[in-house]
Amino acid sequence: MSDLPAQFTCFLVENAGRESHRAGIHSLSRGELPDGDLILAVKYSALNYKDALAATGHSGVALQLPLVPGIDAVGVVAASTSPDVSVGEEVLVKAADFGTRQWGGWSELASVPAEWCYPIPEGLDLLETVTLGTAGFTAAQCVQQLERHGVRPDSGPVVVTGATGGVGVFAVMLLHRLGYEVVAVTGKADRRDWLIERGAARVVEREDVDDRSGRPMLAGRWAGAVDSVGGNTLTTLLRGVKNGGCVTACGLVGGVDLAMTVYPFILRGITLQGVDSANTSREVSEAVWRRLGGEYRLADLQAVATHVPLASIGESVSRILRGEIAGRTIVEIGR
Repeated sequence: MSDLPAQFTCFLVENAGRESHRAGIHSLSRGELPDGDLILAVKYSALNYKDALAATGHSGVALQLPLVPGIDAVGVVAASTSPDVSVGEEVLVKAADFGTRQWGGWSELASVPAEWCYPIPEGLDLLETVTLGTAGFTAAQCVQQLERHGVRPDSGPVVVTGATGGVGVFAVMLLHRLGYEVVAVTGKADRRDWLIERGAARVVEREDVDDRSGRPMLAGRWAGAVDSVGGNTLTTLLRGVKNGGCVTACGLVGGVDLAMTVYPFILRGITLQGVDSANTSREVSEAVWRRLGGEYRLADLQAVATHVPLASIGESVSRILRGEIAGRTIVEIGR
């Protein structure tokens, strides 16, 4: 413990009176860290939409204040009371409560239970791992589910909504790497070429997957889908997927309701497969990360990454909430 700094810098969200909060960069003493088996010297974190909500005190995400956001973190173990994790190991942190109920990765030091930490996957380094992060992990789960439900490259096109977001762009890249015809959906006209460079065969507008006709079924267009939007977009995909197709659902920015009939399920035999990245077992998590470092390994991850220092994260939070960010934002933290 003597080699650890007495002070550390973090982005802290605090209560500021009734139904209000304040957030910003703070310097805290090491003794103010939560209890944990390990103290991690964080090298990189990331900015997810969920982190931006936590940074603004959203009660559905920031489950306990004060809170340090950041659901992704990689770094080096600086102190350990666990027999399973040694000082000096490079690890990633993955847990449902990290950055939501317990202090997360937007901090020079993070104190966590040992079971939340995983070795950096073989085939990846610290920066590649955090660039993938929760977004890449979720995209890989979606692709795995499409494969499990029999959606093959020769089955037909696979549509990816929210394609400029972290999950979306990694889904595009993974599917392209595996030989699928990928149709990317975005509302950002200036990102069409960017998505084609990432592997999209075609790029379509949001309206193309936002049918308001009320028809219970639409013409079968897709063999499968990765949807990070939800709402009417998800119902449109389900009504327009081909016989035996599969739609994976992992987001709800477009709404939480599913207003549709059962016809596509019983007349086309389609599957709606939910994807939860937060509460996966350790066995499942390790298997997904192995694939991301192996058969799913993506080249040139930094082509979809923007780096910002921790001190400037507030501006990036505002930008992602306005829908102005594409790809991944890496938060540089290590001293």
